[in-house]
Amino acid sequence: MPSRRPATDDADDAGMEVTPPERAAAGLPGVRAGLGEALREMGPRRTALTLLRVNQKDGFDCPGCAWPEGDHRHVAEFCENGAKAVAEEATTRRVTREFFAAHPVTELAERSDHWLGKQGRLTEPMLKRAGSDHYEPVSWDEAFALVAAELTALSSPDEAVFYTSGRTSNEAAFAYQLFVRAFGTNNLPDCSNMCHESSGSALTETLGVGKGSVLLEDLHTADLIFVVGQNPGTNHPRMLSALERAKKAGARIVAVNPLPEAGLIRFKNPQKASGLVGRGTPLADLFLQIRVNGDLALFQALNRLLLDKDEVDHEFLAAHTDGFDELAAHLRTLDWDQVLEATGLSREQIDETLAEVLRAERIVVCWAMGLTQHKNSVPTIREVVNFLLLRGNVGRPGAGVCPVRGHSNVQGDRTMGIYEKPAPAFLDALGAEFGFEPPREHGVDTVAAIRAMREGRIKVFFGMGGNFVRAAPDSAVTEAAMRTCRLTVQVSTKLNRSHAVAGEQALILPTLGRTELDVRAGGPQIVSVEDSMGMVHASRGRLRPASPELLSEVAIVCRLARAALPGAGIDWAPLEDDYDRIRDHISRVVPGFADYNARVRRPGGFTLPHAPRDERRFPTASGKARITVNPLEVLRVPEGRLLLQTIRSHDQYNTTVYGLDDRYRGVRAGRRVVFVNPADLEALGIADGALVDLVGEWADGVERRAPAFRVIGYPTARGCAAAYFPETNVLVPLDSTADVSNTPTSKSVIVRLEPAG
Repeated sequence: MPSRRPATDDADDAGMEVTPPERAAAGLPGVRAGLGEALREMGPRRTALTLLRVNQKDGFDCPGCAWPEGDHRHVAEFCENGAKAVAEEATTRRVTREFFAAHPVTELAERSDHWLGKQGRLTEPMLKRAGSDHYEPVSWDEAFALVAAELTALSSPDEAVFYTSGRTSNEAAFAYQLFVRAFGTNNLPDCSNMCHESSGSALTETLGVGKGSVLLEDLHTADLIFVVGQNPGTNHPRMLSALERAKKAGARIVAVNPLPEAGLIRFKNPQKASGLVGRGTPLADLFLQIRVNGDLALFQALNRLLLDKDEVDHEFLAAHTDGFDELAAHLRTLDWDQVLEATGLSREQIDETLAEVLRAERIVVCWAMGLTQHKNSVPTIREVVNFLLLRGNVGRPGAGVCPVRGHSNVQGDRTMGIYEKPAPAFLDALGAEFGFEPPREHGVDTVAAIRAMREGRIKVFFGMGGNFVRAAPDSAVTEAAMRTCRLTVQVSTKLNRSHAVAGEQALILPTLGRTELDVRAGGPQIVSVEDSMGMVHASRGRLRPASPELLSEVAIVCRLARAALPGAGIDWAPLEDDYDRIRDHISRVVPGFADYNARVRRPGGFTLPHAPRDERRFPTASGKARITVNPLEVLRVPEGRLLLQTIRSHDQYNTTVYGLDDRYRGVRAGRRVVFVNPADLEALGIADGALVDLVGEWADGVERRAPAFRVIGYPTARGCAAAYFPETNVLVPLDSTADVSNTPTSKSVIVRLEPAG
């Protein structure tokens, strides 16, 4: 198999072009973009081998988003960004020991995320020794011995942190948390801490289950679907097919977002001739261009109007909820001037939305990061739950809560026990299964882990996938914190900035990707994942591994455990050799996984139980769904400032940058842009196209600066701006987090624009 040459030059924004934003998503341009990237990275034969297997019942799960597939599968069951995700992993480019010999760590730290990712797949374990500026090859045995020595030398197991990315399979995640707890700590932060932790916190408190309550079929049969703080055209493109099907069945769609997004304006389904050559399907019937952080006010206003008109389900409320009287009393004090200020909407727009609600018998509310990354995110999502409970829209077909998860197994990892605050019942079951007493003291989440590293309390950082330093907030603080560690370890498929921001010693442990065949002593293995709607299914890689030196995540965990915990009483070798044995353990520890090995091999897998959805049973303290009171606070911005939200471009997935275009928003060959309403630019005296520094303002008085961004006049909500992460993560203060969930407030950053210096 020929290896494609890696990129040699790091692109800049000098050739950036800006055109008007598009008004439709997917179609022929999406097909060309996705297949073009696949062919460039993999070539024709490899492209066919991979893309015809992605998301198929006997294939592998897309390493991109967590959107479910449904029972019927198309021959091409992937989207444009799914094709890019597969191409990124299955590329024929390779990073070898010669590459590391030629590129010191200090140089890699100056490279862009795009350049680093385009170098190709990692091929063997690499070690940066203390005092060295280069990675050098190391054997697996030496690597595991080094990690084991550092771990056993710690004064306390709590001096180590074990991070997890949402790409990790159920089997690897379960083995990983077992090793970490056998080692003696609950320091298991994960990427959920930075995204949907607010959703889990709010839903656990109100419904008793921290997951969505709908299945794909519920979207298909809903009367009204709210899509709030979410851009499915870029972040979950296959969701557009579900929305199109719902529209064809008569559903109405309300889009709530500070930016108009092409995917919610019109969808050109590439699976259909009408999508390739026709006009496609209009999706949003009503677009509410809400001010950033105005969602709590919107749903409180709708709830107040439902009460005023007595359009609530009294029978459901009496039988299944508590707290209604307190909510009613609170809503009677609602200040309409505050509502209009917070939302930036008119009373007429809110009334029009209410009319849509009153016509609908079955309502689903979908949301993503636009709701979860604010100081008041948990109260906002609780208010969304109030909205659904008031009319009985939980626990019946075609209705419910739908937090749309990002990474492909982020929900499954949490189900498997990747959580710094595990439930006592889970620890009881784990201890009984493996004959040890798991630690009970809560560990650190992502933000707390960075604080602990900054303060010198963490000596070892172990990352199972992901790109921690680019996903985390307050980039300068995070990077300085990582560099205080004695040892940093990254389990990775591709090169990323977390390899260049290293501790005194640093290891890169290369691992298999989803697309690759995993053969152990027990034969070819399957792994499994859980999608955003609680469906668990198998994933079977078929490609020859990128290098014979690669180990699976499961094998890495098991071999490290054998090196670090030789007397722990857990027999790790059989778990490494045959993942069925891991699933047997899971079936006895994790509720809903009985007969796991048989059920996961059924075509399409199985659905996990969800008491509110399945039985209208709410496992809260009272046994009822909790209606909550959520004070409304208007987020006011000082004169001459804007409220910035960090967003993805269309050419990236989380911190992975596939390319330098954002086709839907009209940006090509560049990333350092900030979208600002033209009226705000006029008021600020800034020209469209000017080069500015983004300067964050927060209570600690620290100047956080993201330099040299091109201003683009764009139809954002007034007073609001948007720019891509991870470049703007430097502006998000580490200590600015959501109440309850401790999620960074990446969607509520107050900034001023200064001429670029």
